[in-house]
Amino acid sequence: MEKYTSLEILEETPKSSSVFTLRLNRPHRSNALSSEFFQEFPAALSSLDHNPNCAVIILSAKGNNFCAGIDLKALTSLTAGIHTSSDPGRSAEKSRRQIKFMQDAITAIENCRKPVIAAIQGACIGGGVDIITACDIRFCTEDAYFSVKEVDLAITADLGSLQRLPGIVGYGNAMELALTARTFSGSEAKALGLVSKTFGSKADMDEGVRAIAEGIGAKSPLAVTGTKRVMLTSRDMRLNEGLDYVATWNSAMLLSNDLREVSSARLQNRKPSFSKL
Repeated sequence: MEKYTSLEILEETPKSSSVFTLRLNRPHRSNALSSEFFQEFPAALSSLDHNPNCAVIILSAKGNNFCAGIDLKALTSLTAGIHTSSDPGRSAEKSRRQIKFMQDAITAIENCRKPVIAAIQGACIGGGVDIITACDIRFCTEDAYFSVKEVDLAITADLGSLQRLPGIVGYGNAMELALTARTFSGSEAKALGLVSKTFGSKADMDEGVRAIAEGIGAKSPLAVTGTKRVMLTSRDMRLNEGLDYVATWNSAMLLSNDLREVSSARLQNRKPSFSKL
């Protein structure tokens, strides 16, 4: 398995499990996002996406905090040399390319066919919010706290929070959170719909999220990956366009061996067993 400096991949036990954990692994920096992260994160997701033994990914973090945002040292490193050109247009084009590179690292969550479930404890600040808003499902501990922090750093958030958060918590709520940069609690995140459930402790969250992931992993992989792709694609479509898209999708995927296996399992009063994707 690949080795990373900012991440680690953990396979759940027993080995028959189809759930893998992708864990942010810079606890000494509260998992602030390093320059290496933006290269390693999409590579790790791609590795899990193409691993036939993986059906569901839990995105978690080592230590007391989920993510403290982008490491300022990394931000300096990533932007070094951008404005060395005497041509403002070329400097701006290089800056745009760098931002797009960082955006793509977060969007890799949505591009991954497998569902990605965020398990959040402690601080989830700035870039951490960018990450979790790209995830398919989100859970947190009661003591977790969140902030769309960028305006306090004289930055317009540019890695996805301003685009994804309104669809999750509503336009007005997202605007207020982004403009004030205020800190809000796990319970408020639940009330806003940012997370589906809060847990009393990290241990409880780890156990609860793992059970949910295992439940999803036991379902038809064609149905699960199809549901993720259709929902993400339909999000940016009008209703009639979304219906047309899913009709086209199911015309190709509906008559699969998975559908026959579900019917057979119900007749035989057993759990269905599906081929790996």
